[in-house]
Amino acid sequence: MSVEAQHPTEMQLRKNQIREQAHENRRNQENKDELSRAICRKFMSLPEYTRAATVMFYVDVRTEVRTRDDLATALTHGKTIVVPWCNSEGELELFRLESLDDLAIGMYKILEPKAELRSLPERLVALADLDLVMVPGVAFTRDGARMGHGKGYYDKLLEHARPDAPLVALAFECQLFPEIPTQAHDIFMDQIITESAMYRGRGRGA
Repeated sequence: MSVEAQHPTEMQLRKNQIREQAHENRRNQENKDELSRAICRKFMSLPEYTRAATVMFYVDVRTEVRTRDDLATALTHGKTIVVPWCNSEGELELFRLESLDDLAIGMYKILEPKAELRSLPERLVALADLDLVMVPGVAFTRDGARMGHGKGYYDKLLEHARPDAPLVALAFECQLFPEIPTQAHDIFMDQIITESAMYRGRGRGA
């Protein structure tokens, strides 16, 4: 056990408290399917979505805003639809989705691209190709601060996303907090969409 783990800083304690509260809020959220559909409809009505040729969706896990039903709709829009998956090094790779049949239950019971499809050259997508990025998260502020699960998977990806590719987070209103501890390297969302509103975030220029 590291010293850091033995003696959490005040910031780490606060992050843990917010993360736990956000998870509880999300577990207790009613009508997740209905609200998720409304949130995804808002995402797909964005002018940025209309303009985008290549869009990254996340595939929902556990109590996240559910996206898998709307992935099927997105696949009919004439765009390149991309989903991320986590490799053995703990890094996210990008996969061009052609059908929901491309997905299967993998490690940690997460729906992800089938192993036999991941290395096909025609399915590999470069981060620079993304025109719009859908982002999951555990907790957010209305000005775009984001808290994930603490593993940093998305942080690494978002750090290198094209500056002109908007980062749009999906969340239930119950995941929003007045403030979240942030550090200089933390990346702010350009927009957050909930069932109640569409919030304009500070973005990466903050």
